[in-house]
Amino acid sequence: MSDYAADIRKYTANVNDAAIKTIVNYCGIALRNADSSLVSASDPDELATVRDGFAAKKLGLDAAAADAGIKTVVAKMKDERRKSRVTFYYLLAEATGTLGKLG
Repeated sequence: MSDYAADIRKYTANVNDAAIKTIVNYCGIALRNADSSLVSASDPDELATVRDGFAAKKLGLDAAAADAGIKTVVAKMKDERRKSRVTFYYLLAEATGTLGKLG
């Protein structure tokens, strides 16, 4: 968990460890594979998966709110070549004001 928290701290000062744990549990075995543990921000299908999966199912966001949040996170992480899925999801929840739903 501390590796995820350290990565998230690159983008935000206050880190909620309970929210990180919830995201890690949500992602499950996907985090074991190097490819699926990352978000490809240049792939529209990948971003649609984030929107229709995590954003809709876990955060309860509609498509417009999810897309706006994803756009914010992509801009925030633009200099990061390898975008951690946990960090991306955490920042998405933070950007959309739904971090409280995660713990």
